[in-house]
Amino acid sequence: MTAVDQLQAVEKPARCDVLVVGGGPAGTTVAALLAERGRHVVVVEKDRHPRFHIGESLLPLNLPLFDRLGVRQEIERTSIHKYGVEFVSAYHGKSVTYDFARAWDKRFPYSFQVRRSTFDHILLKNAASKGAEIVEGCRVTAIDFPANESAQIEARDEDGRLRHWNAKFVVDASGRDTFLAGRLGFKERNRKNDTAAIFGHFTGARRLPGRAEGNISIIWFANGWFWLIPLLDGTTSVGAVCPAQFFKTRAADLDSFFMSIIASCPEVADRLKDARLTGSVTATGNYSYGTTRTNGRNFILVGDACAFIDPVFSTGVYVAMMTGFLGAEAIEKCLRNPQRSQQALKRYNAATRRALSAFTWFIYRIREPAMRNLFMSPRNWFRIEEAVLSLLAGDIFDGSPVRARLLIFKAIFYVTKFSHLRHRIPAWRRLWPDPRGEVAR
Repeated sequence: MTAVDQLQAVEKPARCDVLVVGGGPAGTTVAALLAERGRHVVVVEKDRHPRFHIGESLLPLNLPLFDRLGVRQEIERTSIHKYGVEFVSAYHGKSVTYDFARAWDKRFPYSFQVRRSTFDHILLKNAASKGAEIVEGCRVTAIDFPANESAQIEARDEDGRLRHWNAKFVVDASGRDTFLAGRLGFKERNRKNDTAAIFGHFTGARRLPGRAEGNISIIWFANGWFWLIPLLDGTTSVGAVCPAQFFKTRAADLDSFFMSIIASCPEVADRLKDARLTGSVTATGNYSYGTTRTNGRNFILVGDACAFIDPVFSTGVYVAMMTGFLGAEAIEKCLRNPQRSQQALKRYNAATRRALSAFTWFIYRIREPAMRNLFMSPRNWFRIEEAVLSLLAGDIFDGSPVRARLLIFKAIFYVTKFSHLRHRIPAWRRLWPDPRGEVAR
């Protein structure tokens, strides 16, 4: 047999209970939880850890998830504490900080800013320590779901060798690759939030003083908003999220374009005036999307493979891990009692949809003047500020006591928005043509 023949040789399919596509936070959470229950879990990851990833800011409600997985101490040792969120608005000429310690639930007063390469590797090693089989440098290329049979998975190693598995259940944790949703045709672009992002890492950026050093800063500017996320090693992650149409105006190389966006925002430019860009600038489009389905007879989507929303509230890792917890519970019920699998998957879908909806209502409106005004002038009437802080902390899954207060906040938002519109009507009328074809005066 020639070397080429050996590379193309196909081995006999291996069997497992659950095959997870992707070794990020969602996939490794599912794998760890199911493996410690005695399930044979295989995680197939296309890259090798540690590897670069964006999305470094975590939420306080990540903490109980870390405790449950047994990784909190290691994450804390490699991270900087994040005690709150700073919002900066040039429209208001000020900044406002939301401290998590003032949230409805006082048990989680902080979170972390993490270097994702380190963080993701911790979660991957944790899954392996609980018994999950980790296969890195191997890209899944095809998945078939024959009726009433195990799923059939094909993957290719870095050396070109094909590998096959038969799995009772498949978890798509492929992140923004959206492996199953893309191939099965139920991924859909989020037209309500048509944004794109550009980002890079800097050293020497000016940070907030004292205890607030690790806080994330969200800074509004004319074309969108910036994030500034400080990391433990002195690096600051900086990114801009703007309407996708804005990126079509780019006439220079990516680095120059990013620097021009930074220069257009005096607050960010000032914080980076003594900073140096390290590494390359990255841009990504198709930023927000969802799926019409979250599961099938023997598969489930978790994390970014299910949906990705604008990261203004740093929801990415938290939603990924929380859907991992919910998904693991649903899969265990499906494997233990197949007759009730439809109910388990239906509950998973409902919980995931409700959580995403709680975040997206705010995110769709975050650039509206009425929403900026409310965020920049917080009031704790009826404990509304505590409820908003709980939202920012991630307390939005089933059982959260803040839902009623968030409904009150939404009502106040609509009243505020209507008030803004009412004040604009006279100006609009001056521009409307009257019946005689003249501009109204």
